[in-house]
Amino acid sequence: MRVVDSSALLTTLNSRLTTHDPQLTTHDSRLIMKCPFCSNIESKVIDSRLSREGDLTRRRRECERCAKRFTTYERYEETLPLIVKKDNRREPFDRQKLFQGIARACEKRPISVEQMNAVVDKLVAWAQDSGLPEIASTEIGEQVMNALHDLDGVAYVRFASVYRSFKDVNEFMTELKDLLAARK
Repeated sequence: MRVVDSSALLTTLNSRLTTHDPQLTTHDSRLIMKCPFCSNIESKVIDSRLSREGDLTRRRRECERCAKRFTTYERYEETLPLIVKKDNRREPFDRQKLFQGIARACEKRPISVEQMNAVVDKLVAWAQDSGLPEIASTEIGEQVMNALHDLDGVAYVRFASVYRSFKDVNEFMTELKDLLAARK
């Protein structure tokens, strides 16, 4: 994939570009960046930086009309498999949904956003590397639980309590005992 950035026009070739910016709109085959303050489509890139992993580009932009600055984040995304839910519905793989579930389990725990993003990156890589057109949501849930088990016991138990839908306290206590035994 090649991304050309000229006067805030992003041209994508041979792949998809996903950006985490609500100001991005599509026009023909081009992606146009709008200023979040005045909606002008003309802006200049002041600074571009790649993340350490090289999969995320942070761009600092300045609007040519109002001169305000804003930041955009761009990520190259390969085709990910569809997720087969328990009721056999199919949904596209959603990185943000995965992150939100992990973040919910990690609330008020000493786990940084970087650590949570690393878990999500690992799970996305696992899904891409599988080469499968579809993955069951139960497989993803198990992968999340394995990752959280290694990261933080409390986050693991929180996620497991929702994911496994424990029917009573005894099931929950059994899971806690297994976790404690594995940690010894």
